Amino acid sequence: MDPRELYHLNLTRRRFLSAGARTAGAALGVAALSKILGAAPSTGAKRGPHFAPKARRVIYLHMEGAPSHIDLGDYKPGLRQRYDQDLPDSIRQGQRLTGMTSGQSRFPIAPSLFRFSRYKNNQDGAWISELMPYTAGLAHELCFVHSLHTEAINHEPGITFFQTGTQQPGRPSFGSWVSYGLGSGNANLPDFVVLITQGTGNMQALSARFWGSGFLPSEHQGCKLRSGGDPVLYLRDPAGVTRDDRRAMLDTVAELNEVEFARTLDPEIRSRVEQSEMAYRMQMSVPELTDFSGEDAATLELYGPDVQKPGSFAANCLLARRLAERGVRFIQLYMRGWDAHNNLPEEIRAQSKAVDQPQAALLKDLRQRGLLDDTLVLWSGEFGRTCYSQGTLSPTNYGRDHHPRCFSNWMAGGGIQPGISYGKTDDYAYNIVENPVEVHDLHATMLHLLGFEHEKLIYRSQGRDFRLTDVSGKVIREWLA
Repeated sequence: MDPRELYHLNLTRRRFLSAGARTAGAALGVAALSKILGAAPSTGAKRGPHFAPKARRVIYLHMEGAPSHIDLGDYKPGLRQRYDQDLPDSIRQGQRLTGMTSGQSRFPIAPSLFRFSRYKNNQDGAWISELMPYTAGLAHELCFVHSLHTEAINHEPGITFFQTGTQQPGRPSFGSWVSYGLGSGNANLPDFVVLITQGTGNMQALSARFWGSGFLPSEHQGCKLRSGGDPVLYLRDPAGVTRDDRRAMLDTVAELNEVEFARTLDPEIRSRVEQSEMAYRMQMSVPELTDFSGEDAATLELYGPDVQKPGSFAANCLLARRLAERGVRFIQLYMRGWDAHNNLPEEIRAQSKAVDQPQAALLKDLRQRGLLDDTLVLWSGEFGRTCYSQGTLSPTNYGRDHHPRCFSNWMAGGGIQPGISYGKTDDYAYNIVENPVEVHDLHATMLHLLGFEHEKLIYRSQGRDFRLTDVSGKVIREWLA
């Protein structure tokens, strides 16, 4: 057994009774043991890569609200001949709908208004919407997946599932698992950083637990950088407090925490000490990180006109590159506003314009700096959108409801096979007909590229071994370079 685990098992009669005294009734002994032994690395767990990784870090671009795969990359030209026809029962197959469209008297087919073109890749070409011209120009770098599916049909459980591997709140997020497994790549920055952009469409709630650490030690939770004022609260010392004063205070508090840790063996005490030390170092590292003055004009131009606007998707993409080159393990960008239930054509135009040039610039920038080969980039929403219109359908306007049965995403870099498409949906982009992919499969494959056997990256909590992929997941070898 790991010596650290043996230390945590070093119970004394006094410590056992002290913990037990704070419980009640018949649960005294069980609660005492649970408090002290309930959360610890499993004896079978192994931190650090299990084998040589292809990727050393992840940049995850999450399009919160679920972008329409039908309007962006899952090309279905046959829908134009089916305009305003009812969705056939043979296609719907009795599948459940949300309460927002289940009461509609009919489900009229709404083909995409947007033109698609075929772009050269390493297969027979990728059909991509006119909404994403910059991204389309990098089709040779991208692995498109058109056969993702999920059980979640609403945003909160859908995003929770995509981030944590379960629809139930409370589990560690993907970034926290990567932080726990890989450890620090830069002692002066968090392993897991979150950046948020406010979109222009309907914005769903964005819960901090999406980047929470769950039962993992709290130093593995995501650190959100703000777009206004100081990127991190309390980044600057108060007036009259010097750097030496801050150092002396932290040293004193750490000594007191060590006394408390020796008494209780509570691992969260050590986590608080680590977080305080990280905050101290971030007072120097974060201002340098967020200062774009050293970027050359060509780089700033690459990311587009919004790059100097704090909180814009362009600024956050540039920050993601700067975080990547500084060794941060998991960088998550949330782009809000993709939940287009009614006025989809107008909303998706604005959303696509905001992300297209910056995300393409991010890939180009990583490539020219030699970072893309070991940086795994993921672009995805939490589910797809329906091929039928929610609300009134007209030749120039339509909405789309949530659709978990199939949706699309793309990946690049980090050991991913470039320039391919994987999976296929039916002629209505409603059901998967070839190579279905569960979210757990996506997680398992990404962990594999980071050097982990997903079934062995585990953590014991409340007497059970947990992992990101729960009891599912398989590595999809066809995606691997």
